[in-house]
Amino acid sequence: MKGTAEPASKASAQPAPSKAKDASASAPTDEVTLERVQGNAELSSFISAADRVMEGLGYTEHGFRHANLTARIAYNVLTRAGFDEHTANLASVAGYLHDVGNMLTREAHGQTGGVLVYHALRDQVPSQDLATIVSAIANHEEENGYAVSPVSAAVILADKSDVHRSRVRKSGQIQFDIHDRVNFAAEQSFLRVDSAAKTVTLELTIDTEISQVMEYFEIFLGRMQMCRKAAEVLDCRFKLTINGAELA
Repeated sequence: MKGTAEPASKASAQPAPSKAKDASASAPTDEVTLERVQGNAELSSFISAADRVMEGLGYTEHGFRHANLTARIAYNVLTRAGFDEHTANLASVAGYLHDVGNMLTREAHGQTGGVLVYHALRDQVPSQDLATIVSAIANHEEENGYAVSPVSAAVILADKSDVHRSRVRKSGQIQFDIHDRVNFAAEQSFLRVDSAAKTVTLELTIDTEISQVMEYFEIFLGRMQMCRKAAEVLDCRFKLTINGAELA
């Protein structure tokens, strides 16, 4: 909060320091970048802890691989959709940190993650940028999230497009767990942004001998609906192709 300057004492040759200037001088002004956040030891420990919790719960990989990939895809989505570098940087940071809330619990991890990131970065990131980042983190899950901004939309699209066999842990049981089976069946995934056609297309190559296409829809229908709404925020249409066939 901006303070008011106090009047100088008549006996003093120097005016009293302005509280407003003090507050302004301490406010963060630097551009937040993915590289700066990646070098934050506290946040790195959050990502590691979150992935350990997810492993304990039997979920696919949610560690640095997923964090870095989501960051890169979110950045590319916005730059290819015509957004400025600053907005794309915010998307990459939010994408990198979107799952840290899992270090506490899977339930409502978007909201808890937003709070964790706020406290970790509140003295390092301008308040308006921090608000954009934490709202994107808090709104990335289909159960209770919404594409509330272009940054939020990019994080949703990036997160939901990471379907790949490399996410399945060595302890995964693809014969018994549908999430592991669908991810293991995904040989390739690519999120293509066509700025001229105004489309965002998730292109998947799936080994149907491991998992049928219907299983993908069984567990990911809600995610695809969220992606469709996210693409609309970017003034684009969402499309899905599996093994070359357009399905949505």
